[in-house]
Amino acid sequence: MLNFQLTVSNELGLHARAAAQLVKCVSFFDSTVTLNRPGSGISADGRSILSILALAATKGTVLDISIDGSDENAAIAAVERAFAIGFSESSIQPQ
Repeated sequence: MLNFQLTVSNELGLHARAAAQLVKCVSFFDSTVTLNRPGSGISADGRSILSILALAATKGTVLDISIDGSDENAAIAAVERAFAIGFSESSIQPQ
């Protein structure tokens, strides 16, 4: 099991689109991904958009993330990348 912390960096936080992208990212792996908002007692299954949204993670929120499974090293790299690129939202241009 791997445990680490990541900070939500995109402007809109983990809203529906970002949560959907995270679920899509996690779905490629067999490992279990759990996100926890420290101090709130709220945890989320990385495969559930609704539970991720329940974290109410705005920009700057620090999340504890646990990944457990046979491909946890690959999963951690993918999750870290998703957070690092802000769920690709910086490439979206307003119309």
